Amino acid sequence: MLQVQRETSDRHLVREEKIMIRRMHLIGLMTGFIFALIITAAGETQAQKITQPEKKGKDDSSLDQSGVKGQGTIPKYVPVHKYDPLRNAAEDLKAALAEARRTGKRVLVKVGGEWCSWCHTMDGFFEKHPDLMTLGEKNFVILKINFSEENPNVEVLSRYPEINGYPHIFVLDKDGKLLQSQDTGLLEEGKSYNLVKFFEFLRRWSPPGHDGD
Repeated sequence: MLQVQRETSDRHLVREEKIMIRRMHLIGLMTGFIFALIITAAGETQAQKITQPEKKGKDDSSLDQSGVKGQGTIPKYVPVHKYDPLRNAAEDLKAALAEARRTGKRVLVKVGGEWCSWCHTMDGFFEKHPDLMTLGEKNFVILKINFSEENPNVEVLSRYPEINGYPHIFVLDKDGKLLQSQDTGLLEEGKSYNLVKFFEFLRRWSPPGHDGD
């Protein structure tokens, strides 16, 4: 009887040991699987960090130096349409030449002053004939330089031939070379200007490749 009980107890222990071994084996497999998943996930995260480096700061690759999207950093040219003794004529001329180089135009410099009645007559003549104004603006960067007792702008005007009457026109190429010194008295007719002569003058001194239409 004791022998049977001992054998029964031994078989029970063997069965329990086998069950425990299977459980340990399953636990080992699950642990290994979970560990493998963790390693794989960590590797993928590290790979993403390497291939996609963290961006530092705001992406401003499409911004110019002013912080505005677009091309170029050169400020927009503002034409000088008034004879102003307080303006810096040298800087105005420099800006006009830069605009001429950018656009392929020439520079048409009008010299005069607010005191000059014929200067106002010329302004009114261009306003009265928009086609003439369009022709001028298409082919020239138009710049007004003041001449008056208050500011004769000797520094700039001394670079060019002597002026005998006002308004006077200088035509410059995009590099500042003088092409024409124009006595506007030759374009006058009565108490105003001759439209045909003015058209001919602007067309003649327009840059090559501009037909003036």
